Amino acid sequence: MSSALAIAGVSAVLQFYLTNLYTGLSALFGGTVTVSAKAPDILQEAFGAGATENQINLFLHQVTHNQGWRNDRQPSVGADGRTRIANPPLALDLHYLLTAYGSENWQAEALLGFALLMLHENPILTRNDISSAIAKLPINDPTNPLSTPLGSAGLADQIELLKITPSILGREEMAWLWTALKADYRPTFPFQVSVVLIEPQNPAISALPVLQRDITVQPNLLSPFPTLTAVLPPNGQPAASLGDTVTVQGNHLAGAIGVLLINSLRQIEQSITTLLNAGNTSFRFIPPKLNAPGELAVGIYNLSAQVPSGPDTLSTNSLPFTISPNISTWAPGVIPSGNVTLTVPCSPFLRPGQQVFLIIGDQQAAAHPFTTATNSPSFTYPALQPTGGLVPARLRVDGIDSPIIDMTKTPPVFSGPLVQVM
Repeated sequence: MSSALAIAGVSAVLQFYLTNLYTGLSALFGGTVTVSAKAPDILQEAFGAGATENQINLFLHQVTHNQGWRNDRQPSVGADGRTRIANPPLALDLHYLLTAYGSENWQAEALLGFALLMLHENPILTRNDISSAIAKLPINDPTNPLSTPLGSAGLADQIELLKITPSILGREEMAWLWTALKADYRPTFPFQVSVVLIEPQNPAISALPVLQRDITVQPNLLSPFPTLTAVLPPNGQPAASLGDTVTVQGNHLAGAIGVLLINSLRQIEQSITTLLNAGNTSFRFIPPKLNAPGELAVGIYNLSAQVPSGPDTLSTNSLPFTISPNISTWAPGVIPSGNVTLTVPCSPFLRPGQQVFLIIGDQQAAAHPFTTATNSPSFTYPALQPTGGLVPARLRVDGIDSPIIDMTKTPPVFSGPLVQVM
């Protein structure tokens, strides 16, 4: 998710790529083309003072809620109306006006044409596009005080990509808009950027998970092709830790030579070629624990099996496979209440951009910001409350909890690490 700087980050990224576009076209337009992100009335005042009109302006004229994300993680407070139980994202659509200013015949039209073609050919801003643009802002615009802080906006790490789509404004809407701007109308293209996800990092109460569920799945028709039907972490856990032995079930899996794990959010693609007890209906594998920053990250992966078929290798269907965080050796003993800072050893290494929380019982705190991979995040509780006894402690990384339930016992029970706040 992104921070409150994400809106400014979108404008900065668009301005950066428009500037790059016109840098190579200065000869065509007889001089430098300026790309700005200001209100049209400010530009008009500058033109009235004698400035040359050879400019493209990007103006954010409206911000609206994104309807698809608006109800995510609601309700955000408990029944008392005060206790925060979730930090729902602020999901926004950004509405822009792209306006061309030219001092010569046909100049504004030509300026606008090149900009529209760029937006048409790049309807999605990839994570690499965003990261590259924001990283160069302090170099290209060193006098702007926001150039450096925009690097921590998290815009490239949010789960949704930024999509550019044209908007439609009728004559009356356009006339009202330019009247309100108190500027003379110029050739303008309205478009929308969606979706920006801004999430607060406030302390919250997070309920303990359900200890036992009774769910039965009835299989039906079997495919004649190699097919996966289930991915089973050990001991009935919902997710696997690095080093666990994971069972994969399916049909026609004899001869499988490996599994492929893909996490598009973290840009991870890793093959594991060592399979155990491989048979027609199942095999096992172990996600390697490397104790190094490059190991598999916490997250949800698409898992598929690789099965030879003649000269080719077939990929089966994909199933979701979750790697959970795991609290390494941690024995804090009795933790004092009040303002407390804790450092927790964990695996796998946490990646910059991941959302990390420590939950003691039902009391949650966000990790201190980190810019490099770490396996020892720190957390500060401004007002940690006594627990009255031992309670489970767990890490939550990108919504995935570390295991705290012993599923081998009937009924299941909470297991370590257990801590007490006094």
